[in-house]
Amino acid sequence: MNKAARPITVLYADDDPEDRMLVKEAWEESRLANELHFVEDGEELLDYLHRRGNYAGLADQPLPGMILLDLNMPRMDGREALQHLKADPRLRLIPTVVLTTSKAEEDIFRAYDLGVNSFIVKPVTFQSLVDLTLAFGRYWFEIVELPPREQAA
Repeated sequence: MNKAARPITVLYADDDPEDRMLVKEAWEESRLANELHFVEDGEELLDYLHRRGNYAGLADQPLPGMILLDLNMPRMDGREALQHLKADPRLRLIPTVVLTTSKAEEDIFRAYDLGVNSFIVKPVTFQSLVDLTLAFGRYWFEIVELPPREQAA
């Protein structure tokens, strides 16, 4: 668990309901204390972060401490969303990890060029996903020093 008083909230943007369900189950299996919230595409991600539309009621809540981001989504894909995140001074410090099926070198280079903190290819088995989640949790929530959480304006 992060050294902060409360565990950070993680926001996961992925359009595939099965992938969201598997990540949620792996999260629970790994017993991560961090809250995990879901959005379905880049536009919804930005609405959540800017507290617009369906997320206006979160205006007094802190921003998520981490973003998991799929690359291939409708409306606004992960590359476009990442570009918006890293261009916004209020959002750019939120660690962002790409979690995608793509192994394309072009996607890897582009994601890092846009400022992603890590690029992870989704595992193919549930047990591999649980193993990844355990390693992810240990690394990001126990080892890494994350920037202080910013309160939403």
